[in-house]
Amino acid sequence: MDALYTAVATATHGRDGRAVSSDGKIDLQLGIPVEMGGNGQGTNPEQLFAAGYAACFGSALGLVGRQAKVDVSDAAVTAEVGIGKQGEGFGLKVTLRVELPDSVDEATGRKLVETAHQVCPYSNATRGNIEVDLVIE
Repeated sequence: MDALYTAVATATHGRDGRAVSSDGKIDLQLGIPVEMGGNGQGTNPEQLFAAGYAACFGSALGLVGRQAKVDVSDAAVTAEVGIGKQGEGFGLKVTLRVELPDSVDEATGRKLVETAHQVCPYSNATRGNIEVDLVIE
């Protein structure tokens, strides 16, 4: 694959440090969630992954909608990223909640969401590695 764009970010001090993109547009204090024993002050990697996945999946949905000549421009995608113990380490799971416009019927919406799941780079990266549930609302 020839990359059309490469994002670059550096994190220091792991989950309790700072993340900065090479262009300075992201400069975030990181923090461990309270549920994992931290103070919850700061963004955590799961929130960043959820935001990226939701945005990427929304773009993929827009692409397949345009190709199918179905207006999904008012769709909203919410990504829920969970982290938990998995064997000796940790694993992730994702639920993508897709809210489609009322004008899109259930069968068409399901087909568009499933096609977007085949097109989305995040979906392709996670496929076979982490559980991803698609929920149409």
